[in-house]
Amino acid sequence: MPTTPNRTSRRALAAAAVTVVLWASAFVSIRSAGATYSPGALALGRLLAGSLVLGTVLLIRREGLPPRAAWRGIGISGLLWFGAYMVVLNWGEQEVDAGTAAMVVNIGPILIALLGAKVLGETLPPRLLAGMAVSFAGAIAVGLSMSGGSGGGHASVLGVVLCLLAAMAYAGGVVSQKPALAHGSALQVTTFGCLVGTVACLPFAGQLVEEAGRAPLSATLNMVYLGVFPTALAFTTWAYALARTTAGRMGATTYAVPALVVLLAWLFLGELPGPLTLAGGALCLAGVAVSRSRPRAAVTAAAPAGSAGRETVQRRETV
Repeated sequence: MPTTPNRTSRRALAAAAVTVVLWASAFVSIRSAGATYSPGALALGRLLAGSLVLGTVLLIRREGLPPRAAWRGIGISGLLWFGAYMVVLNWGEQEVDAGTAAMVVNIGPILIALLGAKVLGETLPPRLLAGMAVSFAGAIAVGLSMSGGSGGGHASVLGVVLCLLAAMAYAGGVVSQKPALAHGSALQVTTFGCLVGTVACLPFAGQLVEEAGRAPLSATLNMVYLGVFPTALAFTTWAYALARTTAGRMGATTYAVPALVVLLAWLFLGELPGPLTLAGGALCLAGVAVSRSRPRAAVTAAAPAGSAGRETVQRRETV
């Protein structure tokens, strides 16, 4: 039975939701594991766990190597997103407070939308831009509340620069991954992108071995969790959804992450959010809703019923 556009849309939306929830949970695990593992060692350990899971699933499904046309995007996204982003973000979060990191890194979706328009020729609908503006305001509110507002947190110039580089690597990785998904499956693109990132992080192998020998079990389990769920599973569901929508809209979806981080920190770390934090989280979610909404399509009296009509339906974004 053929998959209908509505069913595909629901599956892609569900995949995006899985990604957002797991990426939000990653912040809690990074906070725990990052107290024991250095930035490079944590990134390598996470990528090794993710590569092992992804490689096993790839072999079970017998998907094999991706087509040659996909390798350029896989290589670039692997270096930028799986490699540079994870190391630089881990490092940056040691130099600035969590609120400052959240504010700086959240320019990533804006960069994705701009790069998507420039490199991929994607459009920038008014609702997308308005939603991103609302969500970014929410991310700033969450960041200010987490950093203690006026001077309560700590932030070095190096830390801010590192978080900015992380946002740029994130944006470049997403935009380069999008064309690869036109040739390879979500599992192929994610698996080999993760492998590229793992190879790029191998210089940190000595640190990982040394730190793993003295790390508490909880920190190591958090590192493994980061590799299995926020990396292996969440990056695959992200790729599945990205293949069915624009990079700009997918980037805007990640603005739900700060709101979920607030909720998870409350549930698992006992960090009771204040009024500004709650307001910021609400703005993030409202902006995502606006960015993902579409104007009501005009219903024509005589909709084409032939192949042209089916093409029109298939071209609509499904997420």
